[in-house]
Amino acid sequence: MGAVLSTSERKGSARERLLARLLDAFGEALPPPEMSLREIAARADTSHALLRYHFGSLPGVLAAVLQAQRSRDNEALLEEAQQGTFEDFVAAIWRTYARPEQLSRVRGFFYVAGLAAYGPEDFREFVESLDDLTVTLSSLAEREGLDAREARDVATVTVAAIRGLLLQEVLAPGTRSKDAVGLILRMREGGPDPRARPQR
Repeated sequence: MGAVLSTSERKGSARERLLARLLDAFGEALPPPEMSLREIAARADTSHALLRYHFGSLPGVLAAVLQAQRSRDNEALLEEAQQGTFEDFVAAIWRTYARPEQLSRVRGFFYVAGLAAYGPEDFREFVESLDDLTVTLSSLAEREGLDAREARDVATVTVAAIRGLLLQEVLAPGTRSKDAVGLILRMREGGPDPRARPQR
């Protein structure tokens, strides 16, 4: 006889199945904020009552879908990071998110981030997930010779620069530097170079 699932486990698996339907329905895109829960439910062949039950609201749906999409992206990026350098990983992040077909998701990211700025407790999982790329970049910087604190600082500023340039592209398309990755990496050159550290 199979194990009896607890209420929270049943709810969790139902939520995961519903999230999978949403990901299938919207692919790489994010439901636009002007879409109603009813419209999203119809597209995912489910009910808006189920969406409300599992995600709370339209912003809750957007945050959950966005987080799942980013998690999927990060798995692919992490595979690249195993063999690559800090610079390779920065270039891979930029390639992933700066593609024109990613624009709806990038817009959605800033929309949800703006809502989270006003109510972080309502978007706790999303807010906690924002550190994922920073952690990976930090470990790469340490692998290349920076101490833990320097590595964390460099990674934090690098991710902030990427997000800032993506926001600029959303608000004023075509105005960012053509060589955005080079620009970001040159900022790093102003800091300590792990290949030329002074002898103690």
